Amino acid sequence: MFQKFIERPVLSTVISILILLLGGIALTTLPITKFPDIAPPTVQVTAVYPGANAEVVARAVATPIEEAVNGVENMTYMTSSSNNDGTMALNVYFKQGTDPDIAAVNVQNRVSKAVSQIPQEVVQAGISTQKQQNSIIMFVALSSEDSTYDETFLLNYIKINLVPQLQRIPGVGQAQPFGTRDYSMRIWLKPDRLAAYKLSPQEVTDAIREQSLEAAPGRLGESSKEVFEYVLKYKGKLTQNAEYENIIVKANSDGSVIRLKDLARVNLVHTLIHPMVN
Repeated sequence: MFQKFIERPVLSTVISILILLLGGIALTTLPITKFPDIAPPTVQVTAVYPGANAEVVARAVATPIEEAVNGVENMTYMTSSSNNDGTMALNVYFKQGTDPDIAAVNVQNRVSKAVSQIPQEVVQAGISTQKQQNSIIMFVALSSEDSTYDETFLLNYIKINLVPQLQRIPGVGQAQPFGTRDYSMRIWLKPDRLAAYKLSPQEVTDAIREQSLEAAPGRLGESSKEVFEYVLKYKGKLTQNAEYENIIVKANSDGSVIRLKDLARVNLVHTLIHPMVN
């Protein structure tokens, strides 16, 4: 066979040229993947139990969710972590080639079955289920040479302008600020005051929940013969320290009231935001 190519060099040259041309055409039409599916698909379940330590989170939140999610279709293994700040993260890994969207839906269905076994505070805070890669794609640093643009201004700028743009990029699962801090209202109860007024922490929690909430008051004059219709407005949840301090926890028979500032110390605190751009 090789003797024919040696005896007919013109044919050999033509065949070589054809192979070269076909290879060049195939090279330009081959698909290119910037981020090939090397790592297995992953679905992350996160939850927050305010005020709980790692042991309570693992027992009351992580265990019911793990038992419900275990054995989901195409799952290979899963890992979970519970922290002293009340957060829980469960990573479920699937076989290579599994559709991450379908995997996220299957995990969400399993998590919904465990809601009845999870404390109500966790359910109210929300349980998040989302697909993600195993590692962070990139970090973006933001700084300002102007001293008037402090950390609070940069955090608001990131949340309003940068994070929405990053989340709309195809392939980005989640984008969060790193190294910045968010705000929350923390109430430090005084046990001696609670004992003196014969109150429990649950009563304080109920008073805060009843007096700091979003509500829809409705309208006056709707579907009536009146000419005007008035829309009622409600200020919504409390935002200032003084507003929380003046919450009435208990009203006595003599007309006096016990306010939250008589039982606790109210502070606006900062909470660290963990990074995630994947």
